[in-house]
Formats: sequence, structure tokens, C-alpha cells
Amino acid sequence: MNEIIFFGKNSYPKLIKNESNKITKPIQFKFENENENENENEKQIKQISTSNYSTIFLFKNGKAIEYLSENDSNQNPSKIQIEENIQKVSVGDQNEAILTIEGNVFAKGKDINPKYKKEFINISSLIEDTNDRIIEDIVSGYNSIYLLTSNQNAYGIGLNQHGQLGFDSKTLEKTEKPILMMKNVSKIFSGNTSKSVFLLNSNQELFVCGYNPFTILGLGKSRKETQIQKLTKIQNIPKGKIIDIQCGFSYSIMLIENQNQNENPKRKLYSCGDYRYNGFGKYQDTYEFTEIKSSLFENDDDIIDFSVGCFHTLILTSNSKLIVFGDNEYGQLGIGDTEYYSTPIQIELPKLRFNENISNYHISCGYSKSFLYYSPPSFSNLEEDLIKLFRRKEFCDISFKTENGEIIKAHKLILKYRLNQNENQIEKLQEIISKKSIKESNQIFEMIYSNNSKINPILYSEIKEIINLNEKIEETIKRIYLNENENEKDFIIERKEKQYKFPKININNEK
Repeated sequence: MNEIIFFGKNSYPKLIKNESNKITKPIQFKFENENENENENEKQIKQISTSNYSTIFLFKNGKAIEYLSENDSNQNPSKIQIEENIQKVSVGDQNEAILTIEGNVFAKGKDINPKYKKEFINISSLIEDTNDRIIEDIVSGYNSIYLLTSNQNAYGIGLNQHGQLGFDSKTLEKTEKPILMMKNVSKIFSGNTSKSVFLLNSNQELFVCGYNPFTILGLGKSRKETQIQKLTKIQNIPKGKIIDIQCGFSYSIMLIENQNQNENPKRKLYSCGDYRYNGFGKYQDTYEFTEIKSSLFENDDDIIDFSVGCFHTLILTSNSKLIVFGDNEYGQLGIGDTEYYSTPIQIELPKLRFNENISNYHISCGYSKSFLYYSPPSFSNLEEDLIKLFRRKEFCDISFKTENGEIIKAHKLILKYRLNQNENQIEKLQEIISKKSIKESNQIFEMIYSNNSKINPILYSEIKEIINLNEKIEETIKRIYLNENENEKDFIIERKEKQYKFPKININNEK
């Protein structure tokens, strides 16, 4: 059963029928004609992405539906017609982007494909370098889309009128095919109403470009230009690991995790930009990222998730608090009124069905609407896990060469495969993770995928028997996955009468 809570602007599109256009208190969201007898896995929410004119719901089975303001008067949801299974969706104010588990990106919007702005096209196939067309992540801005490839290269497509693609807008006003912005990129950050972008490299150096009203890019007091048209490094970044950055129209918020080995990891929020929406309420804009301090953030409380709309922010903490601030014209703060709040305030939520697993809740803010939804970790989609793991270089332990000379990275995916073959193991692992914090859960995931037993000895001892680390990975892969009677083999996995085929490989190790 889905657990979705909604509040805010309920028009263009109208998400909940028979409700007013302004929903000022959190209410349960339910899909029209939802079938209670439907398979739970078929309708369980994986992600919600929303902006001003559209909202996409992605389900755990890799399918998605969208609500559009351009639909008929009833504004019923429509299925997104993509043949490949979807792993992530990203909605901007003027565009939508879909990332499939095969690493393809399908997008639509007037600034992406003006001739057919209502049809999805494969924009990853338009990248000129054919070896750089496998996409790891997508981020939508207001009228641009950003792609992160498996080679850690960042591309942009769409409008560049404020330099948000990293080029002089007089030279390049827009592009209908992805252009390379920067290499050696580990993460891309923007916002669904933002005309700016942040690029983080592997050295935790942060580069920015684009629209800079109220100095939202954090470049300091001396950089007050409204447009930063070339990628520029931010000199003063808060200490710690950058987890996320989200941009509103006139302010930005950064989530930092401390890296002090003598303390438990702690996440803190920092913001810069317009004083009306940055959480400080001091009638003074902030020019650099500054910590948001409030008595609502207790010493033992931590940030689970946060999301930024155009002018409002929602924060979920480990103590099940939902903290909000910013614009509230449509009730998007969920307080029960339409008053503006410049500093953080806690709101009362309906009783959550899964509140014992608060780390599995997520927030999604659109232009002036807000969602809180439950999305637990899944261990059931073998196809998605295998394809994604094959692209992760950092978890590679064997490499193979294909017929045409391509190197295929083989990972410790056998661990994942074992879990999917034994339901008792899956249930046992889920039981362990359900009792852990979000940080401990992430460490367990890393142990499963990387076979790294040095991360946390206590956690490792709990899952050691489940993931069977005592067997050599190379031998297991060859014995289970490869037909050793032939020189060149098909990489085939059989499960539930389905076959997942990968390229032919040569079993000679190419370490």
C-alpha cells in the first residue's frame, strides 16, 4: 500500500479531485480507481518528482504515470510510454526527463524538442561521443536538463540564456543536443525551478554557473553578478561531505555530513540567497552557504531528507519531525494557513502508517506543492541491480573482454544474486535494515555491493552469514554464470522463467 501525503497547490494539474485548489493541511493522497487487490509490488511508489505543471509517480516495477496540466478537464493520469524500465524521473518547470536502467534518457519539453514538445525523445543517443552514452544520473532545471555519464562527464541540454550550461549565452542561446560541460564530475545539483547548476568533482570541489539572483550560487559578497556564464569554483564551502544541493528560484540549500572520525556522522543544512526564503529571516541576504540553526534541530536529531520548491523548503528529521519555512501562498507548508514563514517551524503530520521506519520516507517539493511519501528499499528487481552494478567501476573485481574488444566490468553482484535466490535471506536482511538508521542502512548496502568488511565491524558481523563472503567471487561467477564448455560464452541469468542476457564475453581475466 502506498503512503503518500500531499498539501499545497491542487491545480494545473489537479492532483486530488473534489478538493479545493489550496490544500493547507497534509492529507492522504490516493490514486483514482486504485485497486486494493492489485499486487503490492506493482503499485509501490519508488519516487515522486513534481514541478509547476506536471507530476510524475514512479513505481517499484519500473513503470510511471504523469499528471499534466495539458490533460483533459478531468486531468486524469496517463502512463508514460517507455519500453525500458525506468529507474529515475526528474521534472523541471518546462521539461521532463526519464532515466532507464539501461542508461538511456528520454526527455520532452519545448526547450528540448520544440517540434514535438509533448513527445519523449532519447536525448542520450544525441551525445556525439558514442562511448559516453550510458547515463548514471539526471537532473532537471527550470528549462535545462543535465546528464551524468558512466564516465563521470556532465552534459547539458536546453536553454542557456543565463549561462546555465556553462557557456556564454551570446555564443550559445540553447542547444537541442547534449553538450559536454565538465569532466570528472561525481554529482550534479539543480532545482526544478532553477536556472543554475552545481557540479561536484571527485575531489569535493564545487563549480557553479547560471542565474545568480540574490547571490544564490554562494560565490561570496564580491560576486553579485546576476549571471555566472562560465563554470566557477566556489572557494568557501562548509567542511564535510556534500550530500545534496537543491535550488529554489532565489536561494539554495546544501546538505553537509561531517567527516570527524571521533564523532558519529551528523548532517547539517546550509543556505544562501534571498533572506525571505533561506531560513534565516534576518532581512539580509546570505552570500555564502551558512548553517541554518534552530532549536528544532536537536543534538540527537539528524536530517533524513529535504526538498526545495520555488520559494519553500521541507525538512524531515530522524525524530520524525517535518520542519518547514518559506512561501505558503497555496498552503504548501502544510501549517493550515497561507501565511509566509521566514524561519523554520514544525508542522503536525497525520499518523504515518510506517512511522517506525522514518528513514524510508522521502520529500518532493514542486513549485508550490509538497509530497511526503514512503519508499522502502527493494531487493527484488534483479535485472535493474545487475545492469546498474555492471557500470560501477569502484565496485569492480573482474573485467572481461567482449567479441568486439569492449571491456565489461564484472562486479561482486553474485552477492546480490544470492539474496534474490533465498527469500528467507531477503526477509532477514530487510528485518535488520528496518531497525537501522539511514546511515547504517547505507553502510550495509555498501557492504553487500563492495564486499567491504572494514566499514563497520558490528554491522558486518550481523550480515556476514547472509551474504556468504567465504566463497571466492571469481570462481562463483564462472561456475554459475558461464558455460565453461565453450570459449566464448553468453552471460545469462535465469530467474522466474526469464532470461537476462549480457554481451558475449571471454572468460580470460583481464585484470
